[in-house]
Amino acid sequence: MSDASAAIPQNRIVSFKDSISLGFNNYFQFEGRSSRGAYWFFSLFLLIVSIITAIFDVLFFPGNELTPLSSIFSLATLVPSVSISVRRLHDIGRSGWWNLLAFTIIGIIPLIYWVLQPGNRAENGFGPDQEAGRR
Repeated sequence: MSDASAAIPQNRIVSFKDSISLGFNNYFQFEGRSSRGAYWFFSLFLLIVSIITAIFDVLFFPGNELTPLSSIFSLATLVPSVSISVRRLHDIGRSGWWNLLAFTIIGIIPLIYWVLQPGNRAENGFGPDQEAGRR
């Protein structure tokens, strides 16, 4: 009887709260690897807060085409979003430069496919099977 999570090193299991702190603690860290859980939980956090800031923009700045709260949040989370995306691609053995495919629109399809893939259990060219920012 084997448990699927038993094959995952303990330092790779990331909770929602951990993913937020890892995302911001590794603000400018473009080296290393990030697990699927860290990537998707951080993406979920960004989505939730983006919706909340958009609601506040509508409530507090009605009729204003500018969305100050959403804009500030987007700018504040731009770098950590890119860095966790780069580390996620590193986890599957791909260069972070592949993120540039998103600018081709159709390139979003392989990017989504890749970030859904499980990470390499062994050490790859981007480091050991360890969550970036954890010891």
